[in-house]
Amino acid sequence: MKKVTDILNTQYPLIQAPMSWLTSAKLVAAVSNAGGLGVLGPNAGQTTVTRDPDETAKRMQSEIKKVKRLTTKPFGINILTPKTDRSVAETRFTRELLDVAFIEEIKYFVVVGTAHQELFNLIKEHDGVIIFRPLTPTIDQMRLGEKYGADVAVATGSDEGGVIPEQDFGTFTVVPTMVDSVDIPVLAAGGINDHRGVKAAFALGAQGVYIGSRFLMTDEAPMSDQAKELVKKSSYDNIYRVSPTQRSIKTSIAEKYAKEEYLNPHNNDLDKQINSHGGVRPGMLLGDFNTGIVSINNGVDILNTVVSVKKLVHSLMDY
Repeated sequence: MKKVTDILNTQYPLIQAPMSWLTSAKLVAAVSNAGGLGVLGPNAGQTTVTRDPDETAKRMQSEIKKVKRLTTKPFGINILTPKTDRSVAETRFTRELLDVAFIEEIKYFVVVGTAHQELFNLIKEHDGVIIFRPLTPTIDQMRLGEKYGADVAVATGSDEGGVIPEQDFGTFTVVPTMVDSVDIPVLAAGGINDHRGVKAAFALGAQGVYIGSRFLMTDEAPMSDQAKELVKKSSYDNIYRVSPTQRSIKTSIAEKYAKEEYLNPHNNDLDKQINSHGGVRPGMLLGDFNTGIVSINNGVDILNTVVSVKKLVHSLMDY
């Protein structure tokens, strides 16, 4: 099996997760310069909303150019897969972002969703490397991703921040199962915040790690100072389930959502409500806890310091 560092052309087998509004050229370049693979999320470097695919692509192209000015190391871009019954051409946001990525000669694509043969083929036709992260990791999805050409797969446990897998299985359950199901390297994701978590991931058979929440607590991360302070003061016992697929640190709006989720678990429109209020953008990017949630992994007790990306990467890889 080819080593992850050889596939990614990085010093360490480490990928920074592309966390929607919470990445930027500054963060991504810092991760790549420190030896990992930095990845631009869909709204990297932005604070305002646009629903125009062309404008989204222009913004992404601008952010890609910023990264190139800050590093000569490899970095990647996040691509969300079309629904299984839709083509790439029918999914304009995906198509426009792909076009920009190909123009800018991006090589590394973190593909999130479900395995999609047309999308995988397009990336491979442009000599791209595919890091495939099924939103809900299953043996079937992992094997299908490998069949379609994924170079690396990511096994995500429900300990993660962000959108939680449909199956509520922890990282310790998911990782060895997915490792045993495919012949490509598997990265572990979900609740990995320090070198102990990295070491555990390797013990479970992973060939590397895919980390999101811990990178939010860095000097270079665009998460608001207010959100960083809230995370620093929080512990696992004040993280609420606020929808069928999301959790949040305790805030006024999170308490409201949590009550609704408790009364009608998995039978509600809370994901739709949260998205209509901007998802993580208000709370995590702008520091507005009356409107937005603060989604973080279950290991929040460890997230009690803000450090430089360089210091963090070196400490994570000290396993």
